[in-house]
Amino acid sequence: MTGLESRVVLAPEDGSLGPLLRIADDRLAPGAGYGRHEHRAVDVVAVVLAGTLIHRWAAGAKLTAGDVAVLRAGEGLAHDEVAGSEGAWVLQCYLRSAAPGAPAAHAVHRVAGGWVDLGRADARLWMQRTAAAGELTPPPGTVLVADAAGVRRAGGGPVRVDGAASILVWQLDAERPDWARNW
Repeated sequence: MTGLESRVVLAPEDGSLGPLLRIADDRLAPGAGYGRHEHRAVDVVAVVLAGTLIHRWAAGAKLTAGDVAVLRAGEGLAHDEVAGSEGAWVLQCYLRSAAPGAPAAHAVHRVAGGWVDLGRADARLWMQRTAAAGELTPPPGTVLVADAAGVRRAGGGPVRVDGAASILVWQLDAERPDWARNW
């Protein structure tokens, strides 16, 4: 692999998943990045599945497998993310901002497990990593499984994995916030 390989996993154009706009399965080669770019009025939740990702904004942060970074772009910011020496596998999850006029902010949840605090009432993220094959019953919601075969959406009920995997569940309020109703 050279550079960045990105595949959109989920992008509901009908608004059926409320604030969730898109989830991308990104693979970055060692030292590869997205290039400096801007965000405005969006929250970006980066789930590092493997490798390391260096976030270049404000004080910056080095993220490792299992970490979840929550970037609230609010009124706007410019940043970059670059893979460490072993590359990175990241799920980039984009949500409509809960506070589009607020100052930009960034939080890192180290080795997240269970419910991750996203700082918003309309979206919740649950994450569980497994080291071996087995069956897991995640909470209800939009379930994604990331394993050696890639990232896929799973149906309700128990999830069976054949080896190491990360299971994510999004619980989303499908109502649009007041400020976005007329868009």
